[in-house]
Amino acid sequence: MVETAKPAVKPDDQTKDKDVKDAKGKGKPLTEEEKKKQEEEEELSEEDRQLKEELEMLVERLKESNTGLHKPTLETLRTLIRTSTSSMTAVPKPLKFLRPHYQTIIDVYQKWTDGDNKRFLADILSVLSMSYAEEGKRESLRYRLNGSAESAGSWGHEYVRHLALELIAEYTALTDGEEDSTKMAVTPDTEHVLKEALDIVPFLLKHNAEADAVDLMVELEALEHLPQFVDKDTYSRVCLYLLSCVQFVAPPDDVACLKTAHQIYRQQEKYTQALQVSMRMQDQQMIQEDFNNCPDLLMKKQLAFLLARQQLGVETEDEEIQEILNNSRLSENYLELARDLDVMEPKAPEDIYKSHLEGNRTGHGGGNVDSAKQNLASTFVNAFVNAGFGSDKLMTATEDGSWIYKNKDHGMMSAAASLGAILLWDVEIGLTQIDKYLYSQEDHIKAGALLAIGLVNAGVRNESDPALALLSEYVDNKNSALRVAAIVALGIAYAGSGREDVGELLTPLVGDYKLSMEISSLACLSLGLIFVGQENGDVISAAIHTLMTDREDGDLKDPYAIFMGLGLALLHMGKQSGADATLAALEVMENSLAKTIMVLVDTCAYAGTGNVLSIQRMLHYCNDHIDAEKENDRFQAFAVIGIALIAMGEDIGTEMALRSFNHLMHYGEPVIRRAVPLALGLLCASNPLVHVLDVLSKYSHDNDQDVSTNAIFAMGLVGAGTNNARLAQMLRQLAAYYHKEANHLFIVRIAQGLVHMGKGTLTINPFHSNRTLMSPVAVAGLLVNLVAFTDTKNLIFARGHYLLYHLIISAYPRLLMTLDENLKPLRVTVRVGQAVDVVGQAGRPKTITGFQTHSTPVLLAYTERAELGSEEYIPLASVLEGFVILKKNPDYEADEAETAGK
Repeated sequence: MVETAKPAVKPDDQTKDKDVKDAKGKGKPLTEEEKKKQEEEEELSEEDRQLKEELEMLVERLKESNTGLHKPTLETLRTLIRTSTSSMTAVPKPLKFLRPHYQTIIDVYQKWTDGDNKRFLADILSVLSMSYAEEGKRESLRYRLNGSAESAGSWGHEYVRHLALELIAEYTALTDGEEDSTKMAVTPDTEHVLKEALDIVPFLLKHNAEADAVDLMVELEALEHLPQFVDKDTYSRVCLYLLSCVQFVAPPDDVACLKTAHQIYRQQEKYTQALQVSMRMQDQQMIQEDFNNCPDLLMKKQLAFLLARQQLGVETEDEEIQEILNNSRLSENYLELARDLDVMEPKAPEDIYKSHLEGNRTGHGGGNVDSAKQNLASTFVNAFVNAGFGSDKLMTATEDGSWIYKNKDHGMMSAAASLGAILLWDVEIGLTQIDKYLYSQEDHIKAGALLAIGLVNAGVRNESDPALALLSEYVDNKNSALRVAAIVALGIAYAGSGREDVGELLTPLVGDYKLSMEISSLACLSLGLIFVGQENGDVISAAIHTLMTDREDGDLKDPYAIFMGLGLALLHMGKQSGADATLAALEVMENSLAKTIMVLVDTCAYAGTGNVLSIQRMLHYCNDHIDAEKENDRFQAFAVIGIALIAMGEDIGTEMALRSFNHLMHYGEPVIRRAVPLALGLLCASNPLVHVLDVLSKYSHDNDQDVSTNAIFAMGLVGAGTNNARLAQMLRQLAAYYHKEANHLFIVRIAQGLVHMGKGTLTINPFHSNRTLMSPVAVAGLLVNLVAFTDTKNLIFARGHYLLYHLIISAYPRLLMTLDENLKPLRVTVRVGQAVDVVGQAGRPKTITGFQTHSTPVLLAYTERAELGSEEYIPLASVLEGFVILKKNPDYEADEAETAGK
């Protein structure tokens, strides 16, 4: 026994002695490796040397022909490897000492006949291969598959992680069709790989490695197997990670991640989270099922609040739920918030301008440079600032509407329409106040009243359908102004509703070549708003047919023609590859608008997805140097806006987009430079980031007039509804700087109105529910304005200024209001702070930082998150945002009683 063990020990001893002799006798210097070995030998403690000798002896035993010794030897080896403790950074001692014998053990394995011992040895070789096998050979996995099939977790966490990596590599090799050259008994195939993966997933989930488990299933394209292993302790971390992966994986994996998260939430009966995922997928059938399968009536009401925020409807027979879905109480709750914050007092435009701070140059609101234009600006400022409050100092303060007559022609239309914004969401009172203007002798005032009807109904559904009843008779009116107002108003009133009856009323106007391009295009835009993201086939075919055949090239040069393209693009909002057929049809078109509309459709299809390939396509469009006099270069402007549209809502994408815009501003053509400020406005809507404001402030003094006006408008978008004091100061300085430029001053005023929108209680950012959901309607409202600002001369500064009212459909109170079980406001304390990304973090990390404690209702900024201050109530919503129903926590009352008893 001892004699057979000698050769294993001898080489080391010999080497040691020989090295020393060589060094002494011949004076030969030792090589680096020899020195290292000598030092290691000298450094070994008595305990380590004993372990090393024991392991060497065990290896020798494996080489013996006496098979009876093999089983106990293997068990000893296994025990030594498993019980070894080492620091995280060092290789465990047994593995380190077995390194020289790795090849010897492989030779032994190959000589043994099949049986339990050989499988046992395969397990040990699998663990050793983790450290010593040649990289890329996946030896660990191959020995594992030929082993005894005992749980991989018994060898420890590091081994399981290594195995997961080899499984992914093996699966990739198999699907790529690589040849297998191993001489193993079991050659891996996808079935073996999946079986092995399903064996280690439970271990990963139990040991806080949810991210590794998800990654493994994503890479093996086997996500559908994940839900069976997830339980109440692991579901939240698994789903959070799955949902955060959506933006970083290529289709169709993104949909698979969403579906798996949805299935897990449904399994765990987390209805609000499940519904949020369904809404993110824009799957109407799934949404209806989530709603119907919820057994609790109070929870259904909470789901209804979520659906109402996204402006989606479901079928229900419960009147109270229908009322929530219709947003009928939105006005009442919004005014409750205003009273609580003490902002009910109407504000006049001058309260916003603070002209006395602009210096003496400007006189009253910008001197008399163009008083009609300044009055028009004041009309919009008044509408935005007092939006939804039901009272103001210009329109509702006087019975005769004298303010309207301080405007000219189309200005009267916008002035009358401003009533709709002031009375926003309050349909009954709103319609009675607007009614008197419908009988005006002045067509523009009448048209404004029609537009006001649309605005007052924005985002609110009503059983009696007053908007359709009042507006439908004007759709075919001979008077162009009334007709335009009715068409635009229908689009605003029914945005996102998918109402077929409204669609039937407007679709014929799209294809009627006898009508002016303005009317056909605005009809298509309104249809795009009504069926946003719903791919309505009738509207798509009508729009494509009109663009391809019915219209002359002269018609397509009309400033309003672009809205037909935008209407078509809105229908594909968020549908990704669903827009391919439309893009293919546009590709064969040979008119001047074809490329521009293609870019619009492409960007809308990928809105908010962060799709890198789409962003690259848009950047590619910006490379071209086009002679604007020979061909239409406007598609480049929409490519720039498209970058923001695709990247928004995702932090890394936003950062990258901001850097791209910096380059485009330096090296881009004029048309690209003019669009960059608009793209910044979209990217950071209602989110006044300091560095973005500084960039826009710089552009607002640009020599190119279009760049500067767009930058000023973008400042308004970035600060919309935030009351940002620094931005308000910047705009006051701009008002003084541009006091002689009527158009610039007009836009400065609009921007000032936007910053103070709803007196600081509204947001126009389309992302909500912890920034996980994008409202297609809100995106559509923003896009209408950005498209209009790519041609301010013919639209905003001409008679198309009423297009600014499309911002109203993007507006929503940025509040958190807690309600009791009877849906009445309930005051509780909440902590509001900056949201922290907790994806993949261990334990129970804090979700907010730097918080302050408030009493509800409270206002939330774009980057803020709230959590309840105590455990007295249980929120029915997973995200504390918008309207949240609370119910009493029975455990809290029991704890209180217990404490009192003591």
